[in-house]
Amino acid sequence: MTLLLGSDIFRGSGYGPGHPLNIPRVWPVIDICRAQGWLPNINFEVVPPATVEELGCFHTKAYIYALLDAERYQVLDKKRSKRHKIGTHSNPIYPEIYRRPATAAKASLKAAHYLISGVHNSVFNPSGGTHHGLPDAANGFCFVNDPAIALTTLYKNTNNKIAYIDIDAHHPDGVQAHFSHLQRMILFSIHEEDRWPRTGKKGDKGGGNAHNYPLPRGSNDTDLNETITNDILPLLTDYGPDFIVLQAGADGLEEDPQSGLCYSNHGYWSAVSAFLDLKIPILVLGGGGYNPFTTARAWAGVWGLMIGKNPHNTECVPESRSVLESLHFPHRLGRNIPERWVSRLYDRN
Repeated sequence: MTLLLGSDIFRGSGYGPGHPLNIPRVWPVIDICRAQGWLPNINFEVVPPATVEELGCFHTKAYIYALLDAERYQVLDKKRSKRHKIGTHSNPIYPEIYRRPATAAKASLKAAHYLISGVHNSVFNPSGGTHHGLPDAANGFCFVNDPAIALTTLYKNTNNKIAYIDIDAHHPDGVQAHFSHLQRMILFSIHEEDRWPRTGKKGDKGGGNAHNYPLPRGSNDTDLNETITNDILPLLTDYGPDFIVLQAGADGLEEDPQSGLCYSNHGYWSAVSAFLDLKIPILVLGGGGYNPFTTARAWAGVWGLMIGKNPHNTECVPESRSVLESLHFPHRLGRNIPERWVSRLYDRN
C-alpha cells in the first residue's frame, strides 16, 4: 500500500515574516488530495515529532538540545547560536523550531522502517527533503536533515543497496558530504549550476559514489528528462538498488522565485514517474518549493502518480480551488494570481 505521512503542525507554523519558507506548503497538498478524492484515511498517517534519541542517529545531542532550548525560550545564547547557526536570517528562531522539523524527520524515519518491513512499498513525506542540514548545525533553511535520517535508518538496519536521487534546484550538500563514501549507497543530483550552495559541480563525486548533473539557468523539461534517461537511469539500473529515496523538490518549476530553472510540472512529474515506474520500494520527499501555488499543485500531482492517478489532465474540483485561493504568497509573483494556478493541477499542455 502507498502511504502519505503528515501532521497538523504544518498548519500555521512558519519561519516568520520575510522568510522564503513563511508560506503554506504541506497542508495544501493534503487538503487538495483529500478534496480530489485521492487520500482516504487508510492512505494517511499522522506522525508526532521525533525524539532526541531518534534525531541522534544523525545529529549531535548538543545541536538537538540547542533546538529544544531555542523553541522553549525563543532565544539562544550567542555561543551556541554561532556554533549551531541557529537564529540567523536563513535559519531563524520561531515558535516550532524543534517540533516542526522533528515531525518531518519522524515521517522520514517511519517511512524508512515501513520500506524495510515491506508494510508499505511507497511512502510520500511532503514535509521532508531538508537536505542541507548538518550534524551539528542548521544550514540553508534546514534545521534537521530528514533525508539523512532516512538513509541512515535504511543503511544501518539492512544490508541492501540504497539510491538517493535529488531533483531539487539546489545541490544536497548535507547528504553528499556524509553518504557519498558508502559502498552500499549511490547518490544522484540534478540541480541548477552555480546556485547556492554552489557545490555539486560537474564531475564532483564527493566521497566516490556521488553523481552530479548541474543544469544551466533556463533549463527546461527536455533538459531534465534527458539527463534522467541518458545519464541517471543507466547507472541506476546497473547499480540495482533495493531502496530509493527521491527528494522531489519543486523549486525547479518555472515560476518558483528561488531558482532559474524552467520546468513545467508536466516535465517534473515525468521525472518523478521515471523512478516510480521502476517499482523499487521508494520514499518520496518534498524539499524546495517557494511558490505555494506551484508547489502544492506539483506535490499533489506526485501523490496522484504514486496512487495511479493522472495529474497531467486533472482539473481542480471546487474544494481544491478553494484551498488554492486561500493561499498567501507575499512575493511579487503573488500579486496577480493567474487562473491556471487555482483551476487545475497541470501547467500547460
